[in-house]
Amino acid sequence: MALNKTLRPGLIQLRVLDLDKTLSFYKDILGLNEVGRTADGRVMLKGYDEFDHHSVTLRLADSAGFDSAAFKVDSHETLEQIRSAAQAFGYAVDEVPPNTDQPGFGKRYGFKLCTGHRLEVYCDVEPARQRPMIKNPDLWGDEPPRGMRVQRLDHFLLFGPGISEAERFCTEVLGMFVPEICNTPDGKRLATWITSSNKPHDLAFVEYPEPGKIHHIGFFLQDWNDVGAAADLIGKNRLKLDIGPTRHAITRGMTIYFWEPSGNRIETYAGGYTAYPDNPQRVWDTDSLGRGLFYYSGELIDSFLQIVT
Repeated sequence: MALNKTLRPGLIQLRVLDLDKTLSFYKDILGLNEVGRTADGRVMLKGYDEFDHHSVTLRLADSAGFDSAAFKVDSHETLEQIRSAAQAFGYAVDEVPPNTDQPGFGKRYGFKLCTGHRLEVYCDVEPARQRPMIKNPDLWGDEPPRGMRVQRLDHFLLFGPGISEAERFCTEVLGMFVPEICNTPDGKRLATWITSSNKPHDLAFVEYPEPGKIHHIGFFLQDWNDVGAAADLIGKNRLKLDIGPTRHAITRGMTIYFWEPSGNRIETYAGGYTAYPDNPQRVWDTDSLGRGLFYYSGELIDSFLQIVT
């Protein structure tokens, strides 16, 4: 449930190296539905439990990684308020006209954070052709969930410099709040988990010297059983596993991490605590971060901190 006028992360565009092979993964293994293709060949996808036109766009490129992400807001008034607030914060704002690079989406405002990431906001989006039933609804429509049965885009973790400023932008401009943080021994922000809803995070940042990097994109599953089923499919399809199935102490989510064919890290995620803005902020020290990320083993693994796209 959204707790302010920024509703949720609604769209992410990723760069991929092999469009056909990677698209097969997103459709057949992850379980997203293909919505269509843009005039320049990008592919639009959505989860079976999402109402809006699409939530993921894949673009063929020479390097894998993050292009942009967009948050849906509740009204045109909020959209204009965020535009003005972003400019007052000190960021240049550009306008993307409706139905241009992202078919089905209305006007979007975009800005580049100090971390090197482009974020956008929008309020209008066309409904998806295949969407959840609303009249005496079954659990799903005519096409049943497949593969890992991901329900929706859930969150993403970005790596870049100056995350304290990025955190402040999300709270001051987008109206989000910060349920959980990790600080270095000298008190500087190492990681931050940020949300606009009852979820423990809609996005997160980790301090990193190179700008514009993404650690993972997270998709929501129903429960721990689905996390285990995702692990079975990882083994069956010979995907490269990073870690899991396991559980976080940070966010309390049940999780497994692995790489799609182009090298972008994917998380399939279930559970997590209920976040409220009046709850005390959870604080982690760096020497406890291994336990925070991987509660069962209590140990960090090198790949988890070192591999980003």
